[in-house]
Amino acid sequence: MDDRLEAQRAIAASPAEIFAVISSPQGHVAIDASGMLMSADGDSAAKVGDTFVVHMDREALNDYPLGLYDVTVEIVTFEPDREIAWTVGGGFDIGHVYGYRLEPIEQGTLVTSYYDWSKIEQNWRDAITWPVVPESALRATLGILARTVAPGKPRPALES
Repeated sequence: MDDRLEAQRAIAASPAEIFAVISSPQGHVAIDASGMLMSADGDSAAKVGDTFVVHMDREALNDYPLGLYDVTVEIVTFEPDREIAWTVGGGFDIGHVYGYRLEPIEQGTLVTSYYDWSKIEQNWRDAITWPVVPESALRATLGILARTVAPGKPRPALES
């Protein structure tokens, strides 16, 4: 079983425009396609170790009855306009990592969204069905990101 998902999309916006959204707590909520992120508190990430709180509702997945709960997002990779990744803590210190890599391309940015649960402990593997967030949600989130930063703009073509 593969313990990592990736999805890509070319977006007609600069890496800086995209990074401004994906490094912001409110940006995470605004582009989330899983339906779990309800709101967030905190400042935009500026370095590894920064944290912010996301208010969650797992009802959207209908898989594990947690009700309303909070998680603390901790930034584990921070390269402005290139890559950002985070892990989720706050009672759910599972060890899975979400992130984005940004690659400048002609007329925009190739965005790779990834989700890695390769380092989680066996007790979490047994307790929850993995992946928690399906690839379709990563792809849909990229679509919402494109709509947010480049509304109405056509998707840049990727070189073959």
